[in-house]
Amino acid sequence: MNYHGDTEARSKLLREELTERVIGAAIEVHRALGPGLLESAYEECLCHEMHLLTYLKMTSKRVGLILNFNVAVLTRGGIIRKVC
Repeated sequence: MNYHGDTEARSKLLREELTERVIGAAIEVHRALGPGLLESAYEECLCHEMHLLTYLKMTSKRVGLILNFNVAVLTRGGIIRKVC
């Protein structure tokens, strides 16, 4: 028997796992490039980091991340997570 709550819990865990992977990739890019470059440089490198995460498109849940690479430490004010 499958309960709706179980499905919601699994969906929430999937969102959290995917979000953590994206944040991890962003941190790797930020460590490698540092702050202060054009957004396009970070975008290109982040796309490269996320190349094996193409299944992100398959989820029906929407999670938005705003990443500000122009900070000294990405995890201190450079990440905003929005869940719709």
